[in-house]
Amino acid sequence: MTERCRLYLITPPKFELHDFAEILKRTLAAGDVASLQLRLKDVPDEEIVQATEILMPIAQKADVAFIVNDRPDLAKRLGCDGVHVGQEDASYAEARAVLGPDRIVGVTCHDSRHLAIEAGEAGADYVAFGAFFPTQTKAAKTQAGLDLLTWWSDLMVVPCVAIGGIRIDNAKPLVEAGADFLAVSAGVWDHPGGPEVAVKAFNALF
Repeated sequence: MTERCRLYLITPPKFELHDFAEILKRTLAAGDVASLQLRLKDVPDEEIVQATEILMPIAQKADVAFIVNDRPDLAKRLGCDGVHVGQEDASYAEARAVLGPDRIVGVTCHDSRHLAIEAGEAGADYVAFGAFFPTQTKAAKTQAGLDLLTWWSDLMVVPCVAIGGIRIDNAKPLVEAGADFLAVSAGVWDHPGGPEVAVKAFNALF
């Protein structure tokens, strides 16, 4: 039996920084969260830097790993816990070379067993599969099936993250299929009861 599934929060694609910082404090206090990925697309570096300087201390005080999307260079410069790279971003090898052996490097593998095995064998700290459900956060390139999670968890010790349109009402099959983490954005931030209620509900499900 593997350890229980945990929540991998992804920031909303756009937010007002100081308001969001207060929301984040309350959200992380509501229950167990493994990590927070700062995901800001098509913004100047200065915005990523400013968001990291305000949000990373909040995450780390709550014992939540702070991960930057796409940018190993900024993750290193700002002292983040790690980076998440997609297939179009820096390669795993480039990210690891920049961040060194002790930081987290996670890799998007879409619905590809081949990409996942390559990343896992290269030393990735986790592989991310998706999208499992339709998502408004980004246009999903691939549709992943539950069998992918089961196959991976039976075969490999590297943790796997399920991503894409995950909400409380559709998450249970992903947990049962073997996901180690559920990456959630709108399913927490846009939850009708608010993000704190969502975090409590996900932890109750786990």
